[in-house]
Amino acid sequence: TAGRTVSHNLGVAPEMMWVKNRNGASGGARPWIVYHKDTGNTGYLKLNETSALITSDPESKFGNGTVGVSPTASGFTVAGDYEVNYSGDTYIAYLFASLAGISKVGSYTGNGGSQTIDCGFTSGARFVLIKGTSSSGFNWNVYDTARGIVAGNDSRLSLDTTFAEVSVDEIDPHSSGFSVTSAADVNMSGQSYIFYAIA
Repeated sequence: TAGRTVSHNLGVAPEMMWVKNRNGASGGARPWIVYHKDTGNTGYLKLNETSALITSDPESKFGNGTVGVSPTASGFTVAGDYEVNYSGDTYIAYLFASLAGISKVGSYTGNGGSQTIDCGFTSGARFVLIKGTSSSGFNWNVYDTARGIVAGNDSRLSLDTTFAEVSVDEIDPHSSGFSVTSAADVNMSGQSYIFYAIA
């Protein structure tokens, strides 16, 4: 079906969106569908999977069924796909945007060494979500200061698994945001990564 515009009160265009079919009345459980500004209308991701950016038929998710439609400061568009807008099913959507000094939706390319991701913060990131997008097999990894973002091993959870937290050295504190180590999960050379950080 043609695209449907859903109004929101975020006040700015969402830079990342998560949409989930809540009841699956159309038949079976449905995945979380993710839009990110830095992949735009070229594809989408699934929050509950380690798949790479899915570039086949993205207009069937955040679009009008024919072309992708970018979100605006007043609404976002979903097509008639089972996973985002099937007639009779119910959905929930989480919208995220950058706010200077508070939160940052962004991306970077891995260099295989170490690098600092400047989020424009003054006291460093307290929560970071990172996902590799150009290859499959990358988890939706979460790090936070409550469990430790330190120079050394950090506790990590993965949103797409039910596993307990693991101890890894993948992220380090930095006053402007965060730094990533040479670990493949966060900084494989040539790999594209998206992230969401909160100060």
